Amino acid sequence: MEFNTAGLISLDEALDKMRACVSPKIIQDAESLPLAGAAGRITATPVLSPVFVPPFDNSAMDGYAVRCADLQDGAVFPVAGKAFAGAPFHGEWPAGSCIRIMTGAPVPAGADAVIMQEQTDVSDAGVRFTAEITRGQNIRLTGDDIKRGDSVLPAGVRLGAAELPLLASLGVTDVNVWKPLKVAVFSTGDELQPVGTPLQEGQIYDTNRFAVRLMLEQLGCTVLDLGIIRDNPQALRKAFEEANAFADLVISSGGVSVGEADYTRQILDELGEIGFWKLAMKPGKPFAFGKLKNSWFCGLPGNPVSAALTFYQLVQPFIAQLSGHTAWKFPPRLKAIAVTPLKKIPGRLDFQRGIFSTSAGGQLEVLTTGHQGSHVFSSFSQANCFIVLERGRGNVAAGESVEIEPFNALLRS
Repeated sequence: MEFNTAGLISLDEALDKMRACVSPKIIQDAESLPLAGAAGRITATPVLSPVFVPPFDNSAMDGYAVRCADLQDGAVFPVAGKAFAGAPFHGEWPAGSCIRIMTGAPVPAGADAVIMQEQTDVSDAGVRFTAEITRGQNIRLTGDDIKRGDSVLPAGVRLGAAELPLLASLGVTDVNVWKPLKVAVFSTGDELQPVGTPLQEGQIYDTNRFAVRLMLEQLGCTVLDLGIIRDNPQALRKAFEEANAFADLVISSGGVSVGEADYTRQILDELGEIGFWKLAMKPGKPFAFGKLKNSWFCGLPGNPVSAALTFYQLVQPFIAQLSGHTAWKFPPRLKAIAVTPLKKIPGRLDFQRGIFSTSAGGQLEVLTTGHQGSHVFSSFSQANCFIVLERGRGNVAAGESVEIEPFNALLRS
């Protein structure tokens, strides 16, 4: 089926073009940081374990350590001593006796099995074992989990609450990470005013730059905020030049739709080159991508929902690649039943904001947040997913199956 989308490229094609332009950062852009300062940073090289885990043979159970050669049916074993975590047994261990041992305690030299206390009869005379015993049972061997020199984290992993305690448990003190991506941001438009400034007739608050900066900081970027640039070619050129001198990536908001693009496109042609300008996506058709002399450029639409959506779907994965975050990926898309009808005109891939949940019968369901206009930013605060409707699809009736994409941490409250 053909659609009137001349000059528009698909989301997948746009992502492919952006990703093909760059490779992850090189090792010269890395630095070594102590663990306490590495939260949110991306590993630049694999992290190797300096120790064995566990560091010694230890007991997996509370029970009794024995030498299997001493075992005899029905025999009663005197207790020769005790081994605790942090307090190993080092005394004399006579033949035909056992050692009381706790979980995590080092296994005494010569012991080759631990019998759990539930499989014993204990009396004043000693301990009798009531179950079959296998050599090596209930003993965690040195390096059974991690061996010295093993890679415990590959390059390209974001360090967080799951990764940093792991490294701390191994005695790792410093980690090699990529330096933060430097991003310059500004908004364009005579109608824009900073948040907190009284609005005059025809003016609106500059929410896009505020939202973009929040998302960039959440992604671990170093941000240069150039503020609001008025619709003036000299001011816009100066902003681009200042941004290009500082940043790895420049992000503007507004000035990329058909009626407003003249200044931005003209200056981009002078200072760099444009990769593509328009997408077969709704909302978010007027998205620009290009290259300046020293940095990459992403131009977001002026409408708040369009700006947030294009940042999420295009800029976010591009930043991950520029930052060396090779482990990054979107949450998997899922199938759900539409609880409410959805309006859709064939022609563009449509990302509608939705609320998904699981029915009493275990079926994923999704309903719309309501009006899907590109100015209705409140839909993001209500939603927990995108309802992803294919380019060729039209209206969706209640009860039809649709694809949903749960929000990742960037949009999830």
